Amino acid sequence: MPKKLTDIQKKEIIHRFKNGETLESLANKFGYTKLTISRNIKKNIGSNLFNNLNKNINNSNKFNRTEEIFNDCESNKENQLAVENLKNDSNKELNSENQFSRDSSFMELVPLDLDIDNSIRKDFASISIEEIDFPEIVFMIVDKKIELEIKVLRDYPEWQFLPEEDLNTKTIKIYFDLRDAKRDCKKDQKVIKVPNPNVFKIASKIMLSRGISRIISDKQLISL
Repeated sequence: MPKKLTDIQKKEIIHRFKNGETLESLANKFGYTKLTISRNIKKNIGSNLFNNLNKNINNSNKFNRTEEIFNDCESNKENQLAVENLKNDSNKELNSENQFSRDSSFMELVPLDLDIDNSIRKDFASISIEEIDFPEIVFMIVDKKIELEIKVLRDYPEWQFLPEEDLNTKTIKIYFDLRDAKRDCKKDQKVIKVPNPNVFKIASKIMLSRGISRIISDKQLISL
C-alpha cells in the first residue's frame, strides 16, 4: 500500500501552497504525486479556495517568467545584437536559396508507396487503477432504486478528444468531494458513500467482464 502523508507534512504542504508554491514543486519536494498533493489540500481548504489559489499561483508564475525574459532582453544589449545578426544571416541564406532555386533545375521524385501504420493512438489520458491513491471515502451518484448508472465516455464532453473507439467505452463516475457529487446529483438520484474505495481494485475483473473499463474521478480517467 502507498504511504500516506503525515499530519505534519499536510500542514506544511498547505502552508507552502497558500504562500504560492506550485503543485509540481510540492510533489517533487515531498515525493508524492500531484494528485495526492492536490487531494489533501482540497480536503483541508475546500475545492473553491484550492482552485482560486492554484489559478493565481499558475498565473503568477507565468507573469514572473515573462518579466524575467523581458528584463534579460532589456539589460543584455549583446544578446539583442546577436539576435539582429542572426536575423540578417538568416535573410542572406534565404536569398541565396531563392537564387539557387531560380538558377537550378530539379528532378521530380516519385512518392514512395508504402503501407503506413494508422493504428488508433494509445489512450495516454488514463492512469492504471493500481497507481491511484484513493482517499478513505469516495461518493457515487445512483438513482432512487440504488441502481448504478453506467455511461460511455462520449457522454462526458471533457473527454471528447479521445479516439472514436475509446468514446464508446463503458465507464462509471466517482467523486472525491461530497460537494461535487451533490452538485451533479439530479432530483431522481441520490449520493451514496463508498467507505472502502479499494473495492474498485478488488472488483476490477468483474467490472471488466461487464464491459466497464474506465472510472472517471476528479477529472482523472482511471483504467481498470
